[in-house]
Amino acid sequence: MSRRWLFAALAGLGIAGAAAQEMQFFRIGTGGVAGTYYPIGGLIADIISNPPGSRPCERGGSCGVPGLVAIAQSSNGAVANVNGIRTGALESGFVQSDVAYWAYTGTGIYSDEEKVDDLRAIASLYPESIHLVAREGAGIESVRDLVGKRVSLDEPGSGTLVDARIILDAFGLDEADLEPVYLKPSPGIAALKEGELDAFIIVAGYPTGSVADVCRSDGCELVPIEGPEVDALLEEYQFFTPDRIPAGVYEGVGETPTISVQALWVTSADVADDLIYGATKALWHENARKLLDDGHARGRSIVLEDALKGVGIPLHPGAERFYREVGLVGD
Repeated sequence: MSRRWLFAALAGLGIAGAAAQEMQFFRIGTGGVAGTYYPIGGLIADIISNPPGSRPCERGGSCGVPGLVAIAQSSNGAVANVNGIRTGALESGFVQSDVAYWAYTGTGIYSDEEKVDDLRAIASLYPESIHLVAREGAGIESVRDLVGKRVSLDEPGSGTLVDARIILDAFGLDEADLEPVYLKPSPGIAALKEGELDAFIIVAGYPTGSVADVCRSDGCELVPIEGPEVDALLEEYQFFTPDRIPAGVYEGVGETPTISVQALWVTSADVADDLIYGATKALWHENARKLLDDGHARGRSIVLEDALKGVGIPLHPGAERFYREVGLVGD
């Protein structure tokens, strides 16, 4: 969405004068278009936007930040979003709670990099379940059965690849034990359908479109991630939590035990306090509830009472100000 297009659209609506008002763009880094980050990012962008000339909130219009135009931007996922925020290519983004913690503390996958100590949280959104999706008939019933199989672990720079490596390590495996492939979900699905892949891993809130598509059209199996190896993993990595994908979420698939991380909406400490305060307030405005509930199945999981769940990095002062006002943060 270009500024020229927006100004032309405003002028076409007869409010060219409004276009001359101050307009601020706010990019939200999401993920691949077939995952969950991208549609949720679109919903939140709509909720917090309030372009010049919009009808006021009290008259049934936008309850977003005055003058703000938020844009959901597709990306390679969590790690890429952290890098985008660090370089200023993004104002905010969605990041897994584990990746956010490592980036802020300079540990884990960031142990050889400069820590991103200006990373700040806006809100915890929903749990992200780790899906290990196998081609029907591939003979994969456990993580150990991945040995020698063609498995997509997502692209370099994605949080999914990071978590896939942790899970493999917990079971005494590494990428050399597989035939690893590094594809985003959409090309991964195509490869699975063509028989070029045996399985792929995706970290996303359920139901995620890429998994639903392959299960509905070709059949699939969700491989359980459980056992004493997982118990030890949960003990070592506090940002993981036990999880279960309910039966029927994906066509023909029963309840499947797995683990999850939290999806966080994060930003930089350099972004203005008033802007983040307004965006946080808009996200939790009562008018946003219908958009979240109707816009995506995972939107129903985005609730104020869980806004600080799994947040292992500091809150942005603007967000903290809002949460203090509503009693989620004490004085």
